[in-house]
Amino acid sequence: MNFREKLRGITQENNSLLCVGLDIDSEKIPDFLFKNSNDPYFEFNKSIIDATKDIVCAYKLNMAFYEVLGIEGFILLEKTINYIPKNILIILDGKRNDIGNTAKKYAKAFFETFNADAITINPYLGKDGIVPFLDYKDKCSFILCRTSNPSAGDFQDLNFANKPLFSIVATKIKEWNIFDNCGAVVGATYPNELKIIRKKLGDNIPLLVPGIGKQGGDISTTVKYGTNKKKEMAIINSSRGIIYASDDKDFADSARKSALLLKNEINLYR
Repeated sequence: MNFREKLRGITQENNSLLCVGLDIDSEKIPDFLFKNSNDPYFEFNKSIIDATKDIVCAYKLNMAFYEVLGIEGFILLEKTINYIPKNILIILDGKRNDIGNTAKKYAKAFFETFNADAITINPYLGKDGIVPFLDYKDKCSFILCRTSNPSAGDFQDLNFANKPLFSIVATKIKEWNIFDNCGAVVGATYPNELKIIRKKLGDNIPLLVPGIGKQGGDISTTVKYGTNKKKEMAIINSSRGIIYASDDKDFADSARKSALLLKNEINLYR
């Protein structure tokens, strides 16, 4: 089963476009876990997964939050990935890229060592830095196209031949999609650009859409412009707004309530 088949399957099974970001942070995880658990980070992730696994299509793990813990972080990453149900997509968010053998090693680490379904990669180095990831034909490489951060326009809005750079990147993503395993990262905070990119990429290329929740992205326009004609092929991510909905012993229940509320709001516009 390739990535797009798995995405369609879990989208229909859980009736969900929601992705929950498992971005662990010692400053936000409930204190009682550090006092009562021998493995507080995993206990936190496990509880969030147990509480939300029937209402999400994917989990996204931002590598920085694990790498900062050193060897323990990589052990935690592996344990968390192994705990996630096999029908749910696993996205590793590392925004990696390089050329030649280094890019091959990054691809192997994400897709073989950690067995992720998808990763995020940076297109700045061009095709040489993309191909080693696309060689994994059953996986998906989400290529940064229009990111959600406020200063994204510093480069992504620059015009070349009367076209903004993000539009040129979208054209390249479609060109590179010969194995049907490219995706694009497009922020919900830029709905007009989201609309342009979806139209340019067509119905079959999945979009990973951050920027909902704390960053202020609008849900209705995200669904309208980010999904395809079947109201699928969009993975809408929320991290802090769900997993840190409470810092008390009810954190998992609160995460579920927040996730379910967001899932239902997304589905309202599908």
